[in-house]
Amino acid sequence: MTTLTPQYLAISQQIEQLLVRQNPRGMATLKPHLRPGYILRAARLLNQCRGTVLIGTGFPVLDTFETDGPVGAIGLYKLLEQLGASPIIVCGDPLYSALKADYQCYQISVNQFDALPAIAEAALTELKPQLVISIERPGFNAQQRYANMRGEDISARCASFDYFLTQAPCPTIGIGDGGNEIGMGNLLQAVSALNITPCVTQCDELIVADVSNWAAWGLTAMVSLLRGENRLSDADPLAILQYLSAKGSVDGVTRLNTLTEDGLAHTEGQQLIDDLQLIIK
Repeated sequence: MTTLTPQYLAISQQIEQLLVRQNPRGMATLKPHLRPGYILRAARLLNQCRGTVLIGTGFPVLDTFETDGPVGAIGLYKLLEQLGASPIIVCGDPLYSALKADYQCYQISVNQFDALPAIAEAALTELKPQLVISIERPGFNAQQRYANMRGEDISARCASFDYFLTQAPCPTIGIGDGGNEIGMGNLLQAVSALNITPCVTQCDELIVADVSNWAAWGLTAMVSLLRGENRLSDADPLAILQYLSAKGSVDGVTRLNTLTEDGLAHTEGQQLIDDLQLIIK
């Protein structure tokens, strides 16, 4: 712990507020239920990793994947590479096939509900992660099924990542923006008041954001501060969106192949990055 902890905590809280300032899906009402400083605590976990970090992402929409989640996962992947860690994106098809040529990926099977704890245990034993992150991944509801923001059962198109967190022998971070994502089980009572089928799966450190991708930029800002080097300057969400769009991504809200995140223009994410830059100057 450094003598600058109070300053870091104050900046962490600034970032936490920025991440929910638009509040399209009620995350600003969840934030007060979290212990302040979660961006700082999660950033410290990232900053100290030099081994394998698993990043689970991919929320199925129709027969493809949505832009929210993979953009942030790629952002975190690039950050962790710069820090000297070995990130691996864990996902199912079609996202796995879209990313595997350009990123280290680990495939989990879609619509597989047998032996899930054993599958996760075997993967964790093989990969030996120092940290497990879930960003915008569907999480089990009370019926051990997966539901989207419309309440539709999407289990048949989901790969399961829950046990990667609940059985991990290392710290875990969950990132979500609606209440049905892995990690939201930490706030089950508060999430139950929202118009969504809540996830019951928990994590060590939960981060809420208006768009899950944006939490990656908040974490990058905090890591930049901890290291005294700006890792946000080369953040380019538009380029990542263009990359994913070319591979068939859709906006999770509109279900259209556009350069948007949850119905919001890519400029909204860039504005957040610009505002984060001001905080860490």
